[in-house]
Amino acid sequence: MARPVWTGVLTFGLVTVPVALYTATQSHDVHFHQLQRGTSDRVRNKRVNERTGKDVDYADIVKGYQVTEGEYVVVEPDELEQISPGRSRTIDIAGFVDLADIDPIFFDRTYYLGPRGKEYQKVYALLVEALEHAGKAGLAMFAMRGKEYLTAVRSESGILKLHTMHFADEVRDPRREIGDLPEKVKLSPQEVRTAEQLIGMLAIEWKPDEWHDTYEEQVKQLVQDKLAGREIAVSAGPAPEATNVIDLMDALRRSLEAAKGEPADRPRRRGADQPPPSAARTGRSPKPTGGKKSTAARAGAAAEPAKRAATGGRQLSRLTKAELYKRATDLDIPHRSTMSRDELQQALEHTGRPRHKAS
Repeated sequence: MARPVWTGVLTFGLVTVPVALYTATQSHDVHFHQLQRGTSDRVRNKRVNERTGKDVDYADIVKGYQVTEGEYVVVEPDELEQISPGRSRTIDIAGFVDLADIDPIFFDRTYYLGPRGKEYQKVYALLVEALEHAGKAGLAMFAMRGKEYLTAVRSESGILKLHTMHFADEVRDPRREIGDLPEKVKLSPQEVRTAEQLIGMLAIEWKPDEWHDTYEEQVKQLVQDKLAGREIAVSAGPAPEATNVIDLMDALRRSLEAAKGEPADRPRRRGADQPPPSAARTGRSPKPTGGKKSTAARAGAAAEPAKRAATGGRQLSRLTKAELYKRATDLDIPHRSTMSRDELQQALEHTGRPRHKAS
């Protein structure tokens, strides 16, 4: 069992429940040490006086707030300690808001809140059930590790979750930060309908287990390859070109056809009662095979299992890079860790094609 990072009391109205706070997320970043090139010597950071170049002991370091160039207001550690908010003993919910009204941009870190003892499970379960049924989140100010936080407590899947939040003045105004934002752009109804149709066709179910940090996997693979003395092949692939405004509808149409699994330059599929072009020109019906498969049909049937192995019965163009990378891993495609999404798709398609023997 994990150790709580904080213990105290959660209150709303006259209801009180002792709780413990647990970290909800963890990082899997690959960590490196700094070495001097050509050696195995570690590189260390030192505290050095900028003017004299001499080392400075940690006890001799104070904080300075810069007023003008070269002028500082010096603040001692004990002076900051005196005004520090300290550590809250209580998460006192000031009020409840609709969870849907909170813009996700305000959320920062997530923690789990659990009952501190079996005797408090009923009160905890009551708050869990009531919050989830109401779709509300409780807002409270909370101090931990010398910092004060705005927090939101909500219920999901039988667990209370506490989110530390950004204050309003910490969220930047996008209109001031981003240039070239569209003001009034004229869009045709056809463009909007086509874009909405494309979004609908590419809609997927949210399954978090299917998404992985492929960069982390690539870094680990790079380390293993170098450790084994294998050659490292790096291919960034061409950068995608921006969609021209004139070609917008054509790009949307091609995207729709790709989502359907139909090449954009391929003619539309014929109806079941429409004969193939060769039969229409000659006025003859296709020659019956007498129940025997042609050489082409046998080759296609033989290639089908290989194709299914690569695509899994789904169009590769609809898969994300993470999904393509997983399939490439299953098929042990070499150099997959250095491939772009398009290169992964091409490698999988190549794996699914039948190989013709030289005559």
